[in-house]
Amino acid sequence: MQLVLTTPVVKRLQRELRRARRREIGGLLLGEHLGGELFSVVDISVQRMGGTDSCFTRAPGAHQDQLEKFFTDTGRDYARFNYLGEWHSHPGFEPIPSETDFHTMQSLVEDPEVGVNFAVLLITKLGKRKHLEATVTAFRANATPISVPLLVESGPVADDGFTWKWLSRLFGRNR
Repeated sequence: MQLVLTTPVVKRLQRELRRARRREIGGLLLGEHLGGELFSVVDISVQRMGGTDSCFTRAPGAHQDQLEKFFTDTGRDYARFNYLGEWHSHPGFEPIPSETDFHTMQSLVEDPEVGVNFAVLLITKLGKRKHLEATVTAFRANATPISVPLLVESGPVADDGFTWKWLSRLFGRNR
């Protein structure tokens, strides 16, 4: 599995993280299935409340309107456009999932009422020079979470010390 961040999503994340400063924020990842195990995050929701300098708690109802608008705007083509997972920031820590993050996401994918095949968790922060640092972890029911490569349309994102190649170089895509 690979996850692509579109340029508008990267810019919005950077803007929201600057605005939040040392407080954790988060929301939903809304995406497009590009084929096989490749998914693109084309929109995010942002919840600015509910976070402290070391914790973020998502309020599900706060994201319902944006989720509904996303489905309407994409013609309710759920096979192509759908909820991909969650994101939140770790401004004061490394952008890696905490034990609580692992438990929360695993519970989500194992809940039959939620009805998802998988969910990804993007943990992000602003690094030096206000560049986005992030990691992505994929969760599936009854499976060990896995680290997922993160790509962006306009350039690399650092992830655990590695820099991923540009999307256009890997897939020959221009959006």
